[in-house]
Amino acid sequence: MQQGVAGIAQGWPPLAIAQSAAPDAAAEPGLLTSTFQAIVLGLVQGITEFLPISSTAHLLIFTKILGWSAVGEKYFVDAIQFGSVIAVLMYFWQDIRQILGGAWTALQQKDWQREEWKILVGIAVGTIPALVFGYLFRDAIPESALVIAVVSIAMSLLLGLAEKIGSRKRGFDNLSILDGLLVGLGQTLALVPGVSRSGSTLTTGMFLGLQRPTAARFSFLLGIPTLAIATLYQSTKAFDNVDRLLPLLVGIISTFIFSYLAIAWLLRYLQRKSTWVFVWYRLAFGTTILLSLVAGLIRE
Repeated sequence: MQQGVAGIAQGWPPLAIAQSAAPDAAAEPGLLTSTFQAIVLGLVQGITEFLPISSTAHLLIFTKILGWSAVGEKYFVDAIQFGSVIAVLMYFWQDIRQILGGAWTALQQKDWQREEWKILVGIAVGTIPALVFGYLFRDAIPESALVIAVVSIAMSLLLGLAEKIGSRKRGFDNLSILDGLLVGLGQTLALVPGVSRSGSTLTTGMFLGLQRPTAARFSFLLGIPTLAIATLYQSTKAFDNVDRLLPLLVGIISTFIFSYLAIAWLLRYLQRKSTWVFVWYRLAFGTTILLSLVAGLIRE
């Protein structure tokens, strides 16, 4: 799962002008401004959470460029990630029911080779490393623009390499428990800001010879427990720290809508196309950040 960065902020010029006459408005954005920013932040979070381009990277750079300071600090972003959790649960609800039902049948019949059983156990063992390392090293690496730039470039090269050498011969019915463990270990790389949870798991799956749609689908299913638990853990204080409920609810709804659309689009896209568009995008994104840091356009 991707970590939250500074949340909804103040200072979107077209909406802030109307508040300039009021002395207190500069200290805190108005309801209209906060709600607008919640929609935009939900859009960024929703799209980038499930595309292999890193939500943490885009939220950090986005807020730096616009100069939005935190309304609820990181709690706001942590809270609106509930929209992403709801979206992935709804999109894969039939898959989840089938996996749980098949695994229950396998348990009753002691059929340990049943597909649903192997997938469920694979998801379980793949979730453990992310939760353990996520808890131990959650604050070990700072969310800096330089780290994000370097990591974005590195991940673009890894995804490109996976695209080049991955066999892409194995479908969803060929998944194993070992796949779950290895993809889960790949998921732990997302603790580094800018890696992208979906990007690291998709890349790992392709290195293991999974077809692109299979790697993406398994990436999403594997990420459900991690994303849900991490979101609950990180946002336990969210509702106490966010002053206005309306922007928070709007942010969750916006995140849900764009998360759902991003999942549906990516799975359809990978049925027909390669991941090269994300390779080149991440390479350009990281390079642009590096050049902006050198030029002083973005500050650490």
